[in-house]
Amino acid sequence: MSQLSSSFPVLAPDAGAITDVAGIEVGHFSDPRRPTGCTVILAREGAVAGVDVRGAAPGTRETDLLAPGNLVQQVHAVMLAGGSAWGLAAAEGAMRWLEERGIGLDVRFGTLPIVPAAVLFDLPVGDPRIRPDAAAGYAACDAATTAAPAEGNVGAGSGALVGKLFGLHRAMKGGIGSASVTVKGVTVGALIACNALGDVLDPDTAQVVAGARTDGGGALLDTRRALLRGELPQPLLAGTNTTLGVIATDARLTKVQANRLAAVAHDGLARAINPVHTMSDGDTLFALATGRVPIDGDAPGMTVLGTMAAEVVARATLRAVRAARTVRVGDNVFPSASDLG
Repeated sequence: MSQLSSSFPVLAPDAGAITDVAGIEVGHFSDPRRPTGCTVILAREGAVAGVDVRGAAPGTRETDLLAPGNLVQQVHAVMLAGGSAWGLAAAEGAMRWLEERGIGLDVRFGTLPIVPAAVLFDLPVGDPRIRPDAAAGYAACDAATTAAPAEGNVGAGSGALVGKLFGLHRAMKGGIGSASVTVKGVTVGALIACNALGDVLDPDTAQVVAGARTDGGGALLDTRRALLRGELPQPLLAGTNTTLGVIATDARLTKVQANRLAAVAHDGLARAINPVHTMSDGDTLFALATGRVPIDGDAPGMTVLGTMAAEVVARATLRAVRAARTVRVGDNVFPSASDLG
């Protein structure tokens, strides 16, 4: 059984959230039996989508559909889940929830919801036989609203950890976070589930906020500097980490532009995580464009949208660890950034 600390970090109230983007809803399911869960990002009216996978060990579903040359033009939800590849089953629950409401692609013989998905590895935190399934995905959809989503130890961030390069016993609690920015009437938001192998940094100061700890566990090690001075990481199992996210905008984009936005948004991960995109991470970012605001006249073009996307990804990644709370699972204690001080 896991236990959470009772302290809740105070976060900046003006950081915004992905639900500031018109047409986007978010719902979490957090499993009460152990720290794991899933998070759905709904676009009931459909959204043009793209994806970019930078980590070397991804766990994904329906990402090939998002290539610009392929048939499907819009998706209706994106599912982010814990549970490693088993967690991809959560997308089936989202499909059922959407189909029951007549949301999806008309394929003559039925309404087919398009639900890409990606998973992170949270199996070390509690009983690994408990993973998000179709019922969990359905419950996340039932919980979806346009309100700012909860952050920290919820949904896909429930069992997330960061800073595992020198052993799980020196890791800290990761989580899920969100942020948004608006420029000239166009909004870009991000939702990030951070389960990174590396450390999480404040992108404005480059200071480590959460990650690998020193041998005694009471202070941050700074993984980048430790590696550069020759400290050797522990042997790693591929795919046991991963940061997942969705970038959404109300701008009107093509599939080519949505894929480009997802690619540029990874710059935000590089500002907030070090090392990032490793052989043991499956870092995957989706981009959704609801098309409520056309790009013309004085509206931001792709250069500005890319800058906005990278910014909200970096901010949301930082918020994911700042909102996290300490978890105790058996003999293991994974402190939060706020509890470590």
